[in-house]
Amino acid sequence: MHPMRLHLMLSGLLIGLISVSNLCASETKQPNIVFLLIDDLGYADCGFNGGLEIQTPNIDRLAKSGAILENLYVQPVCSPTRSAFLTGRYPTRTGVYTIVSPHASWGLPLGERTLADALRSAGYRTALTGKWHLGEFEKAYQPNARGFDHQYGHFFGMIDYFTHERMDQVDWYRDGALLKEDGYTTHLITKEACKIIETGDKAKPLFLYVPFNGVHSPFQVPDSYLKPYANLKGNRQKLAGMLAAVDEAIGQIEESLRKAGILENTLIVFSSDNGGPPPGDNGRLRDFKGSIYEGGVRAAAFACWPGHIPPNQRVREPIHIVDWYPTLIRLGGGSLDQKLPIDGLDIWPTITSSAASPHDAILSVSTQGPTRAAVRMGDWKLLVSGGASEGAEEEEAKPKGKVRPNKAEGKYEPVALFNLAEDPSEKRNLSVLEPDRVKAMRARLASLLKDAVPSGAAK
Repeated sequence: MHPMRLHLMLSGLLIGLISVSNLCASETKQPNIVFLLIDDLGYADCGFNGGLEIQTPNIDRLAKSGAILENLYVQPVCSPTRSAFLTGRYPTRTGVYTIVSPHASWGLPLGERTLADALRSAGYRTALTGKWHLGEFEKAYQPNARGFDHQYGHFFGMIDYFTHERMDQVDWYRDGALLKEDGYTTHLITKEACKIIETGDKAKPLFLYVPFNGVHSPFQVPDSYLKPYANLKGNRQKLAGMLAAVDEAIGQIEESLRKAGILENTLIVFSSDNGGPPPGDNGRLRDFKGSIYEGGVRAAAFACWPGHIPPNQRVREPIHIVDWYPTLIRLGGGSLDQKLPIDGLDIWPTITSSAASPHDAILSVSTQGPTRAAVRMGDWKLLVSGGASEGAEEEEAKPKGKVRPNKAEGKYEPVALFNLAEDPSEKRNLSVLEPDRVKAMRARLASLLKDAVPSGAAK
């Protein structure tokens, strides 16, 4: 072969190998992960899920740029959802069925490995700015001992947005140290998140968990956010202003990602932690926060990542917040090798490639534990109640205010079967008409509940 031709061939091969190497590097580069958890957001309060009363332009733009998750299930109240997200395990594994009250001598069990633990081991810098709500009575239960390099915000729920107090005690901390500062909590949480994005070590990928306390009660917001909603009244007007402040905050976080030059390699996930209580709007879904009907456990949610998640999608496959644990660890190059079993499954193909849900069944369990639970299999949902009375939750878990007229109401029936494709409002109990289906689904539910642990609150 002519020496010049050989030289050109070898040069071309080398360039090709370099190109392939660069492509592989770009494909395997660890993404930054920003997880936005909105407290008590109604399923239909944002525009991307049909809301018309409240302007959420930043949220809606991000939702449109990725995949809206129409059937992402969460737990009916705050703490259990946070536990499920951070461990990939149902409450039946952790005992976190209900709210961890201030100074309660329990929390997320110390034997649990968290998402922050796993991502930090994979080389991530990890930060939480917002509401923890998984135990604080001992340092071992606080975020800095659960995988987070940095913590800022509050440990309890339902704090005053201006004084940062809960039950006459300031609940505001940086890395576990009590902090007294002025400001509206949504603004402060956002400012800290933006600072973390813009000033952190860019050599490391970032896992930033932003659990806002908005739009949870008490309904408080600076007056300037109320003015565009003069047509609304009472707490609905205040909630609108609070959500507008959260939307503004998310726009600022997005801008910080852009300013830091990392937006294109950042996966943003948005989710509510449970269904909205009144005056939140759950659309046609039945019931509210605290319930295992759809209005209590179906989240307003989406995920976006430029070039990785196709835009303008509506994913209808049922998934659960436990699924983010294995999905994010895999995307981040972490290890899923652990002693404790994981309930979550990898949902990346479902979100990016229109694959079916990896689940044959999804569990919903009430704040009272396995005595009231539901299982979704395909379009069908079976709800079984042991007859325990409603209202055992902490006061913040109870729906407050007048029930909006477009909601289906009613007490739990001992056994109820719904076809969610035909009856998303859960109005028609088909259990009598489908005895064989009920039998099969009860057996599957029993298998999901057979090793359920007692509530951590009982310890």
